[in-house]
Amino acid sequence: MRFRLEIPAGVNTDNTAATYPGTWFDVNNCRFWKGKAQTVGGWESVTTDTLSGVCRTMRQWTDNSYALNIAFGQHNALSLYQSGTMYDLTPTSDFTAGQIDGTGGAGYGTGTYSTGDYSEPSTAAFFPLTWSLANYGQSLMANPRGQTIFWWQNDTAVKAATLTNAPASVTYMLVTPTRQIMALGCTMAGGSTFNPLAIRVSDVEDPTDWTPSTTNLSDQIILEGGGRIVGADLVSDYVFCWTNSALHVGRYTGDEGQPWVFERVGDNCGLAGPNAKCVVGQTAYWFSTTGRFYTCQLGGPPTSFPFSVGDEMENNLAPSQNDKIICSSVSKFGESWWFYADERDGYEVSRYVALSLADGAASKGTIARTAFCDTGTAFDQYPLGVTYGGNIYYHEKGQTADGGSITWSRSTSNFVLTEEQNLMMVRGFWPDLKDQVGAANVTIETGAYPQSTMTSNGPYIVSAGDEKHDLRATGRAVRLTFSGSSTPAFNRDGVFTFDVVKAGDR
Repeated sequence: MRFRLEIPAGVNTDNTAATYPGTWFDVNNCRFWKGKAQTVGGWESVTTDTLSGVCRTMRQWTDNSYALNIAFGQHNALSLYQSGTMYDLTPTSDFTAGQIDGTGGAGYGTGTYSTGDYSEPSTAAFFPLTWSLANYGQSLMANPRGQTIFWWQNDTAVKAATLTNAPASVTYMLVTPTRQIMALGCTMAGGSTFNPLAIRVSDVEDPTDWTPSTTNLSDQIILEGGGRIVGADLVSDYVFCWTNSALHVGRYTGDEGQPWVFERVGDNCGLAGPNAKCVVGQTAYWFSTTGRFYTCQLGGPPTSFPFSVGDEMENNLAPSQNDKIICSSVSKFGESWWFYADERDGYEVSRYVALSLADGAASKGTIARTAFCDTGTAFDQYPLGVTYGGNIYYHEKGQTADGGSITWSRSTSNFVLTEEQNLMMVRGFWPDLKDQVGAANVTIETGAYPQSTMTSNGPYIVSAGDEKHDLRATGRAVRLTFSGSSTPAFNRDGVFTFDVVKAGDR
């Protein structure tokens, strides 16, 4: 008989290969687009220049002269790439270089190996230095976590400078649609006391006026509940503000007595790290301190959603490195990606998991990026990613890894060829790959039972245009792996067909 291999979109690594027969069990650097698996797009260098520090936050925008600007917040610097040139915007005062790694909040055993004294709490900052970056018109507001806010006023000859009257210490900063600067988790007004739940807002159209009064729209709010503010984002005209345990939604009232009002809309759904969230349309997606993935549409409550690669990420997160998690949309394919530090590889960001927002299909891979951001306008049409070494890449561009090979694979769960005691023999297969570039290796594993030692057959090298491959592989259960590493590399699944016959009794 002929056995057609039609596999639904999405990979499930949270169970055994026999739990969900006929599905994808593992993938690397493949996505699911319109129901079918295909290799991810390639990446190409933006510039030969490299960043001097480890970049954790980046932002791209187009100014009024249509020049592409890309800002990079690093552990030791603030840089800008504009019109083919890299500029150093690092403030000359009030800025302090930060840590590359998280060291944990309770001393020895909570961060990188041998960091801290046994049972002693940290006495200094224990987060890797992340930034919040936002545009104020053409200019850039930049806040290194735990420090003040800096303002770069669109002149590459002048570095960013301290924003006058801004709070001395700020956890996260954004610019509201009302053209106010919002500091979340900051030094209180009129003093030097830091409150991790305080929110301060500048006056409308005046980023230097931070003193609340009856004649301006500056404001100070203290969020209800305990914990600390971790991050925030704009959802339409509203502000989503996450603490380490809850989600609060802020709205602008325009009332001079109370310009902004924040309401707690969900508990036990806090944000794992300041960049572990993204917004698509009017919906936010994030990775929580609970180890679960959440979503919240404007006007609704936060809800946890099933993510079939979520356990793999949660169970392998490197200790105390949650602040390195980066979430970004990839609008071209309607996806949300989370890059994270996997302890199987060390303490630096090394892998990603991805969610298709159209059908919930999950995928994952081994592309290591310490910062990532989606395309913003028609003039910056590619997502951008940065490596630990400071290389800057356009993503979803071309079919190579900056001229090198892209390594990819996808493996099925176990297919049960027969429910009877008979063994079945696979005698050959008819490949079906669309737009194939580079060879694809097909490996067929067979066994008698779910926990039997599988016998590997192959790999069989499939080139573009191949019609059939003959083989002999006997078993009751079959598992297939498609893989490759070529320059360039791309293929998209069609429907593979296998020639199967009864091989006798067992």
